[in-house]
Amino acid sequence: MRTLVKICIFIVGALFIFSGFVKADDPLGFSYKLQEYFEAFGPAWKWAIPLSLPLACFIPILEMILGFMCLIGAFKRFTLWMLFLMDLFFTFLTFYTAHYNKVLECGCFGDAIPMTPWVTFWKDVAILVLIAIIAIGHKNYTSVLSPKLEKAAVILFIAGSIWFSWYCYNNLPVIDFRPYKVGTDIKKDMKGGIPDVLKYYYTLKNKKSGETKEFDKFPDNYQNDWDYVSSRTEVVKKGVEAKIHDFNITNLDGINCTDSVLSNPEYSIFIISSAIDAANTSDEVTKKINDLVANCAKHNIKSLCLTASGEDDINKFKQKTNAQYPFYNTDDTQLRTMIRSNPGIVMIKDGIVIAMWHYHNIPDYKTLNAQYFHK
Repeated sequence: MRTLVKICIFIVGALFIFSGFVKADDPLGFSYKLQEYFEAFGPAWKWAIPLSLPLACFIPILEMILGFMCLIGAFKRFTLWMLFLMDLFFTFLTFYTAHYNKVLECGCFGDAIPMTPWVTFWKDVAILVLIAIIAIGHKNYTSVLSPKLEKAAVILFIAGSIWFSWYCYNNLPVIDFRPYKVGTDIKKDMKGGIPDVLKYYYTLKNKKSGETKEFDKFPDNYQNDWDYVSSRTEVVKKGVEAKIHDFNITNLDGINCTDSVLSNPEYSIFIISSAIDAANTSDEVTKKINDLVANCAKHNIKSLCLTASGEDDINKFKQKTNAQYPFYNTDDTQLRTMIRSNPGIVMIKDGIVIAMWHYHNIPDYKTLNAQYFHK
């Protein structure tokens, strides 16, 4: 029993730390997922949408702390109860979303390991079983540190978890699991999918007898004896979705410019702002972007802005920031996935993501020239 309890402690602790880490690594991305959950619950949960970001910062920190305390055996009764209640809540949440098909990916492991709600539900059930085993064998669940060291270790871990989440929110994910991470060939990943293998069925009604029958193909000259009623499609073999989908760049007249923009063989500076009316337009950020764009233009390096906002908001933004670069439209979800910063800077060359920066870390031309352009 002692060995079994230790194995369960390690699995539960490690899973909670990992689950918290990958979400704390990308708190803004996790907030988008929480917002998706609240919207899926219906109008009664609209009040919770503004809480998405605070919860996205708090939940991963709590997960990591509980996982760590589980591993070292700290505050055993409190830790076990919190682990149980937290996992019970996640179990209910994933069952609800899976049963009613509300959210297609649960987000429990962020973008690191995409999981369907049903897979996540059974994972949470398994964790409940492991926690129950630890509780039953609690006599074998002992602290690995002295009381003073235990408290010191927990305090340090709490401080480290808070700092890590704060750092990732104010910069970019330390480990990037997103489809637009540095090194991604956007054009290639847009074409990399494998379509589903489909089988089609047709329901026909016999003109003489009135009998309806389903066929996997139309009989020869079926119009003589049968009337068409309906059809259905069955997925025989699930395909593989392209890593990047629904990514299109159009100019403000609605003309698709995706290929021409991504096929530029030289470096390009993409200013990414999903909702341009919510972008950081402080004097410092605006000056850094405008200076970078101006210096790049002197050396024939193109700059452009991708946004999901309409022309009215773009014009207001231009007047406020004196933006001297062209604007294009792209899907909001794709832009929020591309970079967790509004605005953010992404450098592209021939469709390949070379580097990206949060608005807190916008580089100047001299830095880019030394690191990239003259290499």
